[in-house]
Amino acid sequence: RVHPLSPAFPSPCRVHLPSFRQCEQPLPTFGTRAGVLSRRAALRHPSMKIGLCVFLSSCWETASWLIGRGHERGASERMSRRRGGRGARGAERTDAGDDATAAALSFLREAAGRDQPRLEISDAFEGDRFPNVVVTPTGAVLLVYGADMVRVRRSGDGGASWGTAVEVAHGIHGGGVTVDELTGHVLIFVEDEHPPAPLRLFRSTDDGLTWAPMPTRVLPNAEGHVMAMHFNEKGLSLRGGQHNGRLLRAARWYAEGDYDFAMPQHYTAVVYSDDHGATWHASEPFPAKGTGEAALAQLSNGSIVCNSRRHWAPPPEKRSVDSFWHSSETKRRWAALSSDGGETWGSAARELLDLPDGPQGSDFGLFGGLARLDAHADILLFSNCDTPGSDRRNGAVWLSFNGGDRWPHKRVMSSGQFGYSSLAAGRAGTPSEGWVYLFFEAGKATREIKVADGYFQAGALGRIARFNMAWLTEGLEL
Repeated sequence: RVHPLSPAFPSPCRVHLPSFRQCEQPLPTFGTRAGVLSRRAALRHPSMKIGLCVFLSSCWETASWLIGRGHERGASERMSRRRGGRGARGAERTDAGDDATAAALSFLREAAGRDQPRLEISDAFEGDRFPNVVVTPTGAVLLVYGADMVRVRRSGDGGASWGTAVEVAHGIHGGGVTVDELTGHVLIFVEDEHPPAPLRLFRSTDDGLTWAPMPTRVLPNAEGHVMAMHFNEKGLSLRGGQHNGRLLRAARWYAEGDYDFAMPQHYTAVVYSDDHGATWHASEPFPAKGTGEAALAQLSNGSIVCNSRRHWAPPPEKRSVDSFWHSSETKRRWAALSSDGGETWGSAARELLDLPDGPQGSDFGLFGGLARLDAHADILLFSNCDTPGSDRRNGAVWLSFNGGDRWPHKRVMSSGQFGYSSLAAGRAGTPSEGWVYLFFEAGKATREIKVADGYFQAGALGRIARFNMAWLTEGLEL
């Protein structure tokens, strides 16, 4: 063994394995089908055993060295802070981060201390799919659901009771239900069938009680692509800054359709409107292919975070569940930021290692919910299933104190079946204040729904949960 700091060890991450040519037994080629099928045999090969031993030994030395350096660096930084030795930029970033975290924790302490922990779950729809939940300026809670008939249920008392379902239109729910903060109007997007398909827009001007069609058009992006709406989390109405009042919702380019062979060309995007929904412009593509079904949140500095499901990723970006030879690959959520009102998303997306993208025994992701809790602190909530298997179950809610950069806390809400989900926060001064609403698909399929020629969806139970911050943060030191 060679110590990482020895001159004979040129790099802490470089490991010299014995040459395979020195071995008497041939090593299968991993790039061929025979090689893939014989990986277990390859691991028993003498050269691989020697190589793994050398590799693991060197990793132990390197890890010990890095941990030691980390402790030294941490101690040095702590001492530097005590002595006031930080540079101006470092101090500014740290202070800003500390202030944001302090504001978030202050809000959570106050919210969690108002009441005893409460979680209530009830059935809202049967035999359908595709949930969105929004809260209007008056505090009315709207549940929008539908794979072949889009319907709405409304609560005017914060979710204690619900009105009967109102039919909006035949077609598939496009998601992105948007509350216009300037007018109070609510917009619902309906596509004739599973996209690509014609789009219709419906508007309520009376707080979700009635709905009527509204003329609209979606313009192509710079690549000539016209975005499809199905299926995404609720939309936004931007507040403050140059784009105050802009309507914004996630969308998707389906390329040749919703087929496996086309998914490497799929991408998430955003459509935005500056005329209250009459015209929609498309943003630049989200900087990761294979994405679709996204959620948006506006942060306190005006920037917008896009958190997306990813159905497909090139091999280097896929992660193994157990080890590098494991055949099952997992997926995590991907995120990007926009600082220009959702028009561009930078050159690279970031993988959110804290957040699962659906069952970790699957490689297909899962639509999830996203909501911001407070206008003065970047507290975000995210919903998805939390399971190492391949079934969609064990629904959980994650909590971020810093605008979605890290997600240090989660709590399981339902141990049963858990599919698509949507999140919305209540509004101050209304019956919804203090509540968070989670609308999700639950239970086994109850009917088969034809949403296009030869394309069917399995309708499921739609459930609505409401909980307070005392429940979500129970057991968390604030």
